[in-house]
Amino acid sequence: MSQVQTLCLEAQPTSVVVSPREDTTFSPPQDHHRNQEAPNASIERALGPAPSQPVFEAARVVQVTQTRRASIIVLLVMANVVQMTANFAGIAGGSSLIDAMGAELAYGSWIAASYALTQGTFVLPSGRLGDVYGYRLLVLVGGAWLSVCTLASGFCTNIIAFLTLRALSGLGGAFIMPNAVAMISSTVPPGRARNFSLGVFGASAPIGGYLGALFLGVFLEKTEYKWFFVFLACMGFVVFLPLGILSPSDKPVDQNGKIDYIGSALGTGSLIIFNFVWKYTAFPMMPLDIFKAPSFATLLIVVLFNYMAVGTLIWYQVLWLQTVWHWSTLKFAVGWTPFVFCAVAATCLAAWMIPRMAAQWILAIGTITILISNALMATVPLHQSYWAQIFPSVVLFSFCPDLVYTAGQIIASNSVRRNQQGIAGSIIGTLNLYGNSLGLGFATTIEVQVAQRSGSKIEGYRAALYFGVAISAVALVLDILFVRRVKDDREGWREEDHELTDQVDLTQYGETMGVYRRNAVESNQHSSA
Repeated sequence: MSQVQTLCLEAQPTSVVVSPREDTTFSPPQDHHRNQEAPNASIERALGPAPSQPVFEAARVVQVTQTRRASIIVLLVMANVVQMTANFAGIAGGSSLIDAMGAELAYGSWIAASYALTQGTFVLPSGRLGDVYGYRLLVLVGGAWLSVCTLASGFCTNIIAFLTLRALSGLGGAFIMPNAVAMISSTVPPGRARNFSLGVFGASAPIGGYLGALFLGVFLEKTEYKWFFVFLACMGFVVFLPLGILSPSDKPVDQNGKIDYIGSALGTGSLIIFNFVWKYTAFPMMPLDIFKAPSFATLLIVVLFNYMAVGTLIWYQVLWLQTVWHWSTLKFAVGWTPFVFCAVAATCLAAWMIPRMAAQWILAIGTITILISNALMATVPLHQSYWAQIFPSVVLFSFCPDLVYTAGQIIASNSVRRNQQGIAGSIIGTLNLYGNSLGLGFATTIEVQVAQRSGSKIEGYRAALYFGVAISAVALVLDILFVRRVKDDREGWREEDHELTDQVDLTQYGETMGVYRRNAVESNQHSSA
């Protein structure tokens, strides 16, 4: 007896859908662009023709219309808008929230960093969890968790409790971000459509950040801060509830995969231990073949340094405008209006450039913008017009995060197989979020030390911003000298991904036939009795 026939007789599927069909021949989905023999032709040779009676069909992914699919993608983009709104509200309104709560000023940087630090810590293992348990499940769980924690944080009057809930909210953001990317990139093949979809998803980050500053500023001007968090929680429920209704149940792409929980726990504690987890565990979070892409390891360093510079600039630009120029949170949001328009344009530009330009030059453009932006902020006089240096700093800065994120995300997703999209979505997100927090940590230390020695907090701010200039310069040199990633103009999945899909279809067909044959045997035994 062949192994395939043995599979049919011994298969024990966990669930089946009772749906008799008139056409009893099981036909796995076919890619009509491939000039190959139909998959079920080889299956029938191994198993024999399908019976003429109705078959209890194994559960499969629900096919959706183009309109419904587009609605799901829009909701996924909105999901990232919600979590980025929660994230950036703490950055834009850190000092204002401290004043509103009557807490010490030293807690301001913790309000800014707590969400992103937790999100950056857990975003990498959350992508692997999505591979094994399902991207949709992780997105919905993350959305529910984020909404509940955000709602609870609005009613905190104690700063420690508030910071704790901010950090817990970041866990929801960690579940949402990579798995939303994976839901898009696992269904849209590599090519222009995927580049556009990921570009739009990338645009959701600056939009969410801008809305976080704008909405919090409005609520602080008109009412109590707690109503902002109530409003944000309602936004979450409005987005995630219809997403759960519209998105079909998905079968995990690596359902039988293993998770190195011990390695994951160690990895979230230290970037050094990440290296150990990736290379020496039986089931590494990071697939080693991703490093076969040219200069990919150096690419990750360049991306990390860029986001460290981004985290530094955001916080100290906020501090300068709010503590030195005495802008309110709402006025800061208005002053940041050019950021959201330019950042959206940057995501579209990055997606357009990917098949036309080598990645190192896209990253170089993004690195140059954050370098100049930090330099402009570091040299701002105490009394100057907004338009002289702040405005060009905001405009230039807006191009960095999305050029770097979109280019890195597309390169990462195209460097791994279809069943590894969760980890691909996690890697750049980890560098983004962890880099922001890490850069802010270094910059704050520099600020405090310089301010103590000079007796001027202004000099501390400038020193921190010069740190952003320095790491941007290092990133630019590494990028130009060592990153050699060729342009990617591929359209469609790789052949091995199609072969993997065929193997899954063969297994599912075997399970279906096994169910039928067992039912037939049991029916005959019952009739004889």
